[in-house]
Amino acid sequence: MELIREIIFPTESTYTLHFPEEMIGKQVEIIAFEIEKAPPIDKKEKSIDDIKAIFKDNLIDLSNYKFDRDEANNYED
Repeated sequence: MELIREIIFPTESTYTLHFPEEMIGKQVEIIAFEIEKAPPIDKKEKSIDDIKAIFKDNLIDLSNYKFDRDEANNYED
């Protein structure tokens, strides 16, 4: 089943949608509705900063961590 999904910011009252060849001659459904809670594209960085602030107390600095395979597989101790 072919699916077309587009999120647009219309600048006029008409929009042209091009269908792939597989959909020609078949019944299709077209739905258009306003996305009320979609964050503006330019606020993406702010959203990332908000997420980092939420999890800042749970972060662990692993920059100096060294994995020792021999120690990890030492089953004798």
